Amino acid sequence: MDVAKVLGNQTVAYRERKPSWFKVPAPGSPKYRELKETISANNLNTVCQEAACPNIGECWERGTATFMILGDTCTRRCGFCHVMTGTPTWDDPLEPARVARSIAMMGLRHAVVTSVDRDDMPDYGSRIWAATITQIRRQSPDTKIETLTPDFRGEEMPLATVIAAGPDVFNHNVEVVPRLYPVARRGSTFIRSCRVLKNASEMNASGMGRPGMKTKSGLMVGLGETFAEVVETMKMLRAVDVDILTIGQYLRPTENHLPIVRYWHPSEFDELARIGMEELGFSHVAAGPLVRSSYHADEHIDQDQPGTGPLAETADAAA
Repeated sequence: MDVAKVLGNQTVAYRERKPSWFKVPAPGSPKYRELKETISANNLNTVCQEAACPNIGECWERGTATFMILGDTCTRRCGFCHVMTGTPTWDDPLEPARVARSIAMMGLRHAVVTSVDRDDMPDYGSRIWAATITQIRRQSPDTKIETLTPDFRGEEMPLATVIAAGPDVFNHNVEVVPRLYPVARRGSTFIRSCRVLKNASEMNASGMGRPGMKTKSGLMVGLGETFAEVVETMKMLRAVDVDILTIGQYLRPTENHLPIVRYWHPSEFDELARIGMEELGFSHVAAGPLVRSSYHADEHIDQDQPGTGPLAETADAAA
């Protein structure tokens, strides 16, 4: 599809200076280096690195990271995503145990796990997902587990495998408003993603999953969508029982990715958050230029404990 027909010709030049609100400190603190060494030593992947997240310095300073399982190569080619695409070669049945061990060593009260799309696998990777959740429960029983999964091609059995393993938060990002799917999310459909979220909620309500599980999704803006389109998409997500929503600004990873149409102002994100909480009834809405799905994810739900490991240090300092 011709991108210009969807996004228009008035886009932001790739090397154009970003607005002032995108300035963040360069990573490199002692805690950042410590976490980087831990991840490298355990041969783990993080979406923080693979997706070139702008918050990596802040999050790793807090001692938090989003672990990416099933390798570093995705079978899809979304127009916004920086994760490598191609033919996966991952084959590591011990990965769930290694991820869990790292989470236990870090003492996390809230762990976020995501993965690449694995359309090449018969179960789309769902058994490794379930094994990872099970291992985290065994090795770090007090940790809340948030899963940010693919759509599993809309099939119910792989989804049921994940829900039955008992995550505390089930997250699947719709990423963009429906109109932008043909250019931004090739190989996916908005209706399918909504069905995944609805099915996850219904499966859990039936008693299949963990009591109190929350459903969550995320949106990006900056690709030419209107304010009204975003609000309408929020309504559609609420209609399929999504509890938690994140909304952030799309940032172009490379010149080969989709161009930015415009930068949304922080005040617009504030208004989206207000509408989501006050008018639509989400339990939590995190909206801002640098908000990403797992950014401060531990603050999106109620926690049973102030934190262990690096988060305890933060909690103790605040007290």
